[in-house]
Amino acid sequence: MELIQTLIDFILHIDKHLVEIVSEYQTWTYLILFLIIFAETGFVVTPFLPGDSLLFAAGAIIARPESGLNIVLMMGLLIVAAILGDLVNYHIGDYVGPKAFSGKYKLLKKEYLEKTQNFYIKHGGKTIIYARFVPIVRTFAPFIAGIGTMSYGRFASYNVIGAFAWVCSFLLIGYYFGGLPIIKQNFTYVIFGIIVVSLIPPLIEILKKKK
Repeated sequence: MELIQTLIDFILHIDKHLVEIVSEYQTWTYLILFLIIFAETGFVVTPFLPGDSLLFAAGAIIARPESGLNIVLMMGLLIVAAILGDLVNYHIGDYVGPKAFSGKYKLLKKEYLEKTQNFYIKHGGKTIIYARFVPIVRTFAPFIAGIGTMSYGRFASYNVIGAFAWVCSFLLIGYYFGGLPIIKQNFTYVIFGIIVVSLIPPLIEILKKKK
């Protein structure tokens, strides 16, 4: 419970925590953020790590002259982290998939795998790109793509496009607008708003399916 509270506090007050990280670790901040983005996208068990909010907050802090960080270098490193994270997740899904759906586990029926395969054949490319902008979903999308045997070449190309669009958009929005007085004074609400807006698309899809 304490861990959950700490994580929520870190996400909602991520600007303050990042300032502390930059102040204490300076250039090591590049590596720290690289590892967070890599883990959030690369491992199915870490969808709770901040993604959108981290990028936005990082952009806002980099814009401050005293940070000493370079926006272009940070952008390049985090794009690589996002690409590598999805690639690792894809290969985990590709490796685990055949064993998990071998028939030994009753809850994991082969028909589920076939449905996943058909879904990615039809919507694969745009799913990988759109998933980048949806918390939790972006962690599971590459894993499911691997399970669904989406071709590696097709996945890799959309993975690069999605990573570039996701990192650049949130990082630059934070860089250019995070320093505005109204945003600085209400940063927690802005972060909460980013999380809520990111969750709207999957909620709409859930409601459509129920209807």
